[in-house]
Amino acid sequence: MSKILQQNGTPGVNRISVIHTQSHVSGLQQVPQLVPSGPGGGDKAVPRSKQSKKSSHLDGNSDEYSQHRERNNMALKNNQLKSKQKAQATLQRVNQLKEENEWLEAKIKLLTKELSVLKDLFLEHAHNLADNVQSSSTENITHFSSAGQ
Repeated sequence: MSKILQQNGTPGVNRISVIHTQSHVSGLQQVPQLVPSGPGGGDKAVPRSKQSKKSSHLDGNSDEYSQHRERNNMALKNNQLKSKQKAQATLQRVNQLKEENEWLEAKIKLLTKELSVLKDLFLEHAHNLADNVQSSSTENITHFSSAGQ
């Protein structure tokens, strides 16, 4: 819980606010804070987070404000340009990788066909070799048998 009490001062002059906070141990604590008064002497306090040098930029006709807007606009254009270039580079890389992927898939198909042909040749050769060995051993047995008679 907190309460804000303000001491009355002259309009347009800084005032001192005292914030009372509820403490578990000692009851109320007083924390003085300087709060600038508005130019019209109004009672509305400006939070510290809103207090900055932007108040000098409120005049839209000042040279400083114009320069600030120009720098800001240039920075925005540069960021947009970099973003667009990055997106184009990414798109180009995606297309490059798609082409490479298609090429690799075509190479895989070609190598698979080549493997199949070589496998068939090997099996045919192995089958022929086995037939030759078998017929050779049969001839040797037949020749050996006829020589023994």
